[in-house]
Amino acid sequence: MKKLLAIMLASFVLLTACSSKENNVPNNGGATAEGTKEITVWAWDKAFNIGAMERASEAYKAKNPDSTLKVNIVENAQADIIQKLNAGLNAGTTKSLPTIVLIEDYRAQSFLQAYPEAFFDLTEFIKPGDFADYKIGPTSLEGKQYGVPFDTGAAGLYVRKDYLEEAGYKLADLQDIDWKKFIEIGKAVKTKTGKALLTQDPNDLGLIRMMIQSAGSWYLKEDGTTPNLAGNEALKEAFETYKEIMDADIVKVISDWSQFVGGFNSGEVATIPTGNWITASVKAEASQSGKWAVVPFPKLTNNPNSVNASNLGGSSWYVMNVDGKEAAAEFLKQTFGSDVDLYQKLVTEIGAIGTLKAAAAGDAYKQADEFFGGQKVIEDFAKWTEKIPKVNYGMHTYAIEDILVVEMQNFLGGKAIDKVLNDAQAQAETQVK
Repeated sequence: MKKLLAIMLASFVLLTACSSKENNVPNNGGATAEGTKEITVWAWDKAFNIGAMERASEAYKAKNPDSTLKVNIVENAQADIIQKLNAGLNAGTTKSLPTIVLIEDYRAQSFLQAYPEAFFDLTEFIKPGDFADYKIGPTSLEGKQYGVPFDTGAAGLYVRKDYLEEAGYKLADLQDIDWKKFIEIGKAVKTKTGKALLTQDPNDLGLIRMMIQSAGSWYLKEDGTTPNLAGNEALKEAFETYKEIMDADIVKVISDWSQFVGGFNSGEVATIPTGNWITASVKAEASQSGKWAVVPFPKLTNNPNSVNASNLGGSSWYVMNVDGKEAAAEFLKQTFGSDVDLYQKLVTEIGAIGTLKAAAAGDAYKQADEFFGGQKVIEDFAKWTEKIPKVNYGMHTYAIEDILVVEMQNFLGGKAIDKVLNDAQAQAETQVK
């Protein structure tokens, strides 16, 4: 297998070198007949990621009024980006690929480790220490920095203050709590108000991801490839906590995104433990202004490494090893890599909280949000971002999670936890290589 991979990578390098002279096309970037530099960016989510790149392009032009650089931004669904990248890289050609591509942090290592020659080393353009520590793991490989960290998926616990007060709790009672306390509060809320504490999709283990990262643990060991399920104490406690939550009858079971959003917009649940990117959806229900607040994410009760901070989602920008790569790297350096003012605009206009540490000192991060009762929500998330434990998401997050989704249902049905994790480990070792 290693010999085959070496041959494939060698062929890829050869094909890349042979085709480099042919890559002067808009898709890959390079110089046009008029000498104008062009780079092409692939990203998903028109309002959020595309909007951020559009503002970055405007910021770059303002800084470099004489520049002829043209930034072509192409919207693709995330699944389509993954498919196109894999198709092009497996075929050993970069001709149809972009100059810059947005990749979710959970998936980054699968590309970097499988196709190390396909991505441009940004070590000379980006200073890893300028960004939140936890973002460097997925965006780097063997000491080289390949990604420009973008948004944070810093998690928080969104809470309905009115429901909590009706159940006898104040906001101060929910600061830096653990999951045992969370469940206790949930039971009281359900008894006093009739409301569920949270929603949960049985096929989405995002809650498990947040729980284990809060303890600096992941589905894979530090090498990013070896399954770390059996004997993983953080994962074991996360599974047990998940079952306690489900057994406590405080969950509204859902099956898709619209039901997830509908659960809190309609007032059916009292809390939302998730990433900060949900803020816009919470605020979409204007009638609930002043009723919400955000507190730190709960930590595992019995794990000494667990902290009241975690992450869900987030993505970063990568430069493909194609013509125009230097121009693309310089563009990212001057924008997402260092522009504090740009990040103030991103927070204000599209709600994107970046992971550039210096940005947190800007005025936009310190603004009180009346929807959340005057709380400085962005500033709080920025503080929590700095506390998120660094883990190596590795190459197989979603493949392993497919196994765990099935085993979680077995666990809820009565299967012993050690048997659950041992069986999941055995399946992962067989399926993930």
